[in-house]
Amino acid sequence: MKKFTVVMLVLVTALSVFASGGKEAAKVGGGELIIYSPNSDTLLAAADVFAAKYGVDVQVLSMGTGEVAERVVAEAGNPQADVWYGGVNFANGNKYQDYFEQYVAKGNDKLPEAYRNQNGCVTRYCCDGSAALLINVDVFKQLGVDPASFKGYKDLLNPKLKGHIAMGNAAASSSAWAELTNMLLVMGNKPYDDKAWEFVADFCKQLDGVILSSSSAIYKGTVNGEYAVGVSYEDPCVSLLDNGASNVKLVYPAEGAVWLPAGAAIIKGAKNIDNAKLFMDWLISDEGQTEIGKSTARPVNPNIKNTSPNMIPMTDINVAYEDLAFCAANKEAWQAKFAELVQK
Repeated sequence: MKKFTVVMLVLVTALSVFASGGKEAAKVGGGELIIYSPNSDTLLAAADVFAAKYGVDVQVLSMGTGEVAERVVAEAGNPQADVWYGGVNFANGNKYQDYFEQYVAKGNDKLPEAYRNQNGCVTRYCCDGSAALLINVDVFKQLGVDPASFKGYKDLLNPKLKGHIAMGNAAASSSAWAELTNMLLVMGNKPYDDKAWEFVADFCKQLDGVILSSSSAIYKGTVNGEYAVGVSYEDPCVSLLDNGASNVKLVYPAEGAVWLPAGAAIIKGAKNIDNAKLFMDWLISDEGQTEIGKSTARPVNPNIKNTSPNMIPMTDINVAYEDLAFCAANKEAWQAKFAELVQK
């Protein structure tokens, strides 16, 4: 009986080694995972669930997308983080792919084709509403503007709102860039035409020279009454409503609102690469997507719904569809043009 047991143990060990390509199988969980992220608190909460499930010491360093990119480039060859979580949109996913490990998460093939890993290194885990206009109803009334009359982008040009609009830097903020491309898509006679740029020029005049350096300053400044309108994105705006903010209202532009897949990637040379891969797998697993569904972003798995009562169905929104490749190809030129319009 003892001999049989020993033989079985040897066979199990041999099969384990064979399955791992002749190497000892990687340990699942434990250890550390260091994350750079521009994500809001509701999405970062998912990382806490992952940490508890696998016993991983997850350390999150929160910063804007532009700062994450700068760090990843500056630290190339000696990375100080393992994962870039959030802000890895289509353009960034291609621009920085040389700084990412090639890895396709388990379950990627089960996602809708539009939300799958496109370049071998970016895992798409949620969809962000790029067009979310947060209005402060109290400030509107102070300015003599009826909150109920505000329906979309064209209403940003109301003269009474000049100097009372919060917008980010489209050259540094992924959410501000998404707002710019959304405007260019829906505000012309056809997508991205001269008429759309005329609207953007008029909108920039409305900013009265004020551009905010971080996306969080936009929605926080709006709910605090510093601005009448925050040109933001869905996730943090819905989160404010979920947390009981009663002085703000979320408006999806009547002209059309885009939902863009948000991504995460493993930084090349990551010191905790096994945990980084495990995190990618978990993000698009049913459990990970269920946690995303508890946030104020929309899961890429269409079978998993959001739990927030403040997230209205997509059927109630005029959804627009962006040409991701075209926008990515024009990103630098459009960012430079936006900066020029702001300076004017």
